[in-house]
Amino acid sequence: MKELNKNEMLKINAGASVTGTLVNSIFKGVTIFTDLGRYLGSSIRRIIDKNLCRY
Repeated sequence: MKELNKNEMLKINAGASVTGTLVNSIFKGVTIFTDLGRYLGSSIRRIIDKNLCRY
């Protein structure tokens, strides 16, 4: 294996880029957290208002 000198190492471009898959997974994560907050808030409000469904 060849060792790189300083100039060659500075020319290396890393593969860190924003892709559609990354953006989609971040969006899905945010959506999951907002849905969980909505469901939790709705549950708390229904418990406080005593507006529960009887089975």
